Amino acid sequence: MNARILYTKPSITALEVQYATDAAANGWGPQCYDYIIRLESQFREHLGTRFAIATSSCTGATHMGLAALGVGPGDEVILADTNWIATAAPVTHLGATPVFVDIDPVSWCIDPEAAERAITPRTKAIIATHIYGNLADIDALMDIGKRYGIAVIEDSAEALGSVTHGRRAGSVGLFGTFSFHGTKTITTGEGGMFVTSDEALYEKVLMLSNHGRSRHQMKQFWPDAVGFKYKMPNIAAALGCAQMERIEELTARKREIFARYRTYLAGIDGISLNPEPLGTVNGAWMPTAVLAPELGISREDMMAAFTADNIDARVFFYPLSSLPMFTPQLENVHAYDIPGRAINLPSYHDMSEDDIARVSGIMLALVSKAREAASSLPSKRRGKRPA
Repeated sequence: MNARILYTKPSITALEVQYATDAAANGWGPQCYDYIIRLESQFREHLGTRFAIATSSCTGATHMGLAALGVGPGDEVILADTNWIATAAPVTHLGATPVFVDIDPVSWCIDPEAAERAITPRTKAIIATHIYGNLADIDALMDIGKRYGIAVIEDSAEALGSVTHGRRAGSVGLFGTFSFHGTKTITTGEGGMFVTSDEALYEKVLMLSNHGRSRHQMKQFWPDAVGFKYKMPNIAAALGCAQMERIEELTARKREIFARYRTYLAGIDGISLNPEPLGTVNGAWMPTAVLAPELGISREDMMAAFTADNIDARVFFYPLSSLPMFTPQLENVHAYDIPGRAINLPSYHDMSEDDIARVSGIMLALVSKAREAASSLPSKRRGKRPA
């Protein structure tokens, strides 16, 4: 059997081990926040925002940001139906209602026109998820937010390394959130980051992140509000500091892998890969292939072919409204259609050229087989008149 190809894994070197070991040995007492402070500074500088708060997860960062905006019962938050549940969960935890709208069929991100149609007097925010490294149309969304007085939030969990017209994903909206899960371009094991350039919002989230204790409160153990415990551990931050020192290398390698997939697959009729519009850079966290419906190749077909060749298969996100805890929104036609004919392609930093070629070969074989099957059908069944 062929060697296993994982769908993703982190890149860990001696530098990460060195920093984590130092944090474990010395990062206590007065030094217990040293690596956290350092990571926040590194990330702030890299992204170009004024403020950054290291968190235990991207979900926690989103939860605190929405809470700081006052999102609560009776409010609505608009987001793309194509998403991981971590984007919707904080909305429901706060007692608000997630409103799922359709995606753009090219970017697979939230459709700005659909978002605008969904606005009601109860709308508190719009969350723009940059899916798989693809960029939502943030300028259109920011314009909508400005016209309606609605906060626009960037869920950039999957978009580290993505850039739109000189601005890094996560730096444009009122606040942005990032994930450092073990599957992401950089990792702290579990972890995330809240970023903003709004000082008042930063102070409120900082307070909420530490049990509601303000850094300006002089009384010891005196919270000013009921907050959360979403702080990142110092040891995890140490790992992140090493990763941030390698951020250019790590994001460049992701793009190299994406480029190789494009070499193998982008010219094949019926296969669409992650888009990269003019003026943007796709961080390429997760290269993804969407097959044309006329090929008749399903998600299950692709998963079976990958599994048979000992390649990890990772499906495109199901529409959130299709999950049992929500109400189906079948009018979101693209969010319901695309996942059934799409698959994420493996991508990790030490993936070899042979690995990329092998994965691509599976996709090419599926398409070739589908086209051969279609050509063998009688011309009438293919929608043509007999000669």
